[in-house]
Amino acid sequence: MAGAKETPRQKLISLMYLVFITMLALNVSKEVLDGFGQMFVKIEDANARISESNNVLLETITVNADEKGGKWIGHKRTADEIKRESDNFFNEIEKIKSTITEKQKEKDPELKEYAQMDKGESLDVIWFKEGSTEAKNNFVEMINNYKGRVIQVFGSQYPESIDMVEARFFTGDMNYNVKNSDNVDEPWLDANFKGFPLISSLAKLTLMQNDIRQTENDVYATLMGKELKMSSKVNASNYTSLLITEKGAYYQGETFDGSVILGRKGGAQNPNSVELTLDGRSLSSSEYELIPGGIKLNVNAGSPGDHTIEGDLVFLEDGEESRIKVSQIYSVISKPNSAVISADKMNVVYRGVQNPITISIPGIQDAKVQASAPGLSRVQGSKYNLFPGAGREVNINVSGTLPDGNRVSSVSTFRIKDIPKPAGYFRGQSGSFTIPKSSLERGTVEARLEDFDFDLPLKVESFRFRAPGEPSMVINGDKLDSRAINTLSRIKNGQTVIISDIKVIIPSNPSYKLKQTSPISITIN
Repeated sequence: MAGAKETPRQKLISLMYLVFITMLALNVSKEVLDGFGQMFVKIEDANARISESNNVLLETITVNADEKGGKWIGHKRTADEIKRESDNFFNEIEKIKSTITEKQKEKDPELKEYAQMDKGESLDVIWFKEGSTEAKNNFVEMINNYKGRVIQVFGSQYPESIDMVEARFFTGDMNYNVKNSDNVDEPWLDANFKGFPLISSLAKLTLMQNDIRQTENDVYATLMGKELKMSSKVNASNYTSLLITEKGAYYQGETFDGSVILGRKGGAQNPNSVELTLDGRSLSSSEYELIPGGIKLNVNAGSPGDHTIEGDLVFLEDGEESRIKVSQIYSVISKPNSAVISADKMNVVYRGVQNPITISIPGIQDAKVQASAPGLSRVQGSKYNLFPGAGREVNINVSGTLPDGNRVSSVSTFRIKDIPKPAGYFRGQSGSFTIPKSSLERGTVEARLEDFDFDLPLKVESFRFRAPGEPSMVINGDKLDSRAINTLSRIKNGQTVIISDIKVIIPSNPSYKLKQTSPISITIN
């Protein structure tokens, strides 16, 4: 952000947008719509990448605040405020994008049919129809509130950033007007969105989200790099800081042995050629870009684990070839997609069923994690099943190998509980209830595990039937047989029959002995 200048990439995006707007004034052709669509996709991808970078920078600031304190506490407070404001603004724009694409997604879920997005009614209805002044003003106010908040929180500390923020979130003059081609004042929002095709509005809104993430990135980078600029006696505009580490990832408690050095930005020569491999595979020219003094990689990070970049950067000067050896390792860990939440003292597994267990060690790929316990089996990756045996507890032993070759291990203890007592059911009811005699003749005896976390089907093999003044009888299966129905014919309304001694099995584990099923009391009406 320091220097308040747009990057070449940002200038290119802005220029592309202006070119497309000009072409739209002539004719909204399929090619123009496709151009907007391609720009929309590329900016969405860029937003995802810069968001990941922002998360890394924010995490670094947070760690510094926790471990070093001092000025980093203020840096973290500033960074957290910018993060909160940026996320709120970004998400509000995302809601607008979701609203205006709702109908299009019904026939084009992935929003790839750019030629179909040549109308702008969905956004015009929100902002430009009669009576929509409030929504229109709210959006412009949201932009200016964000801009003002960034300037207040960050620009007050780094005034050189103010011009950049003003330029990125420009909404016209004091009345939010801009001059159109006829040199007549026109509302900024109308000039940018009114009557435009859906795909162009999507691209413009996504570009605004990119400005948000880029502003967030500039704030974090400035907070991280200020000390180097303040202490350097060289011309800071000609140099940048480079971090050299012995390995690509570190673990909490390790000694960080990286080196921060100066690298010259101007005057360095581009390599004349590159001969590099990634994990033994030669890199193609589309996977890197030649830059002064080196290359910028553009490759998929790959699967979790260590990855090696080796080879040479080749420079030619006066016909003489020089080779700079490259040998670097970077580590990839699995991206988290959920929080880890556990209830203290609730480590429980149930005997008689397959208990799903997730076992992993952060920073270690699943293939290098070993877990063992009686009845434990791996399903796939970090997913396991535990089928407990005898005893009241089971210990799960877990170990793994870190990228540096060291091993870590831990033990977790789980209590083993029996499957709870089943409840007898008849025609969907349990306990004591009243039904007609005809319903009793046709009904089925069932057993269910009430409030049990597993979907465990049960099968009734037999039960005992008792009627007033009649001998009890054991019936095989889950329905009244001819004997019971004959007995039932002599029962009068108001009398009660009992279904008890319900024998139940688990079809998937018939050897498991369930607790006695609760009986059913049925009154005839």
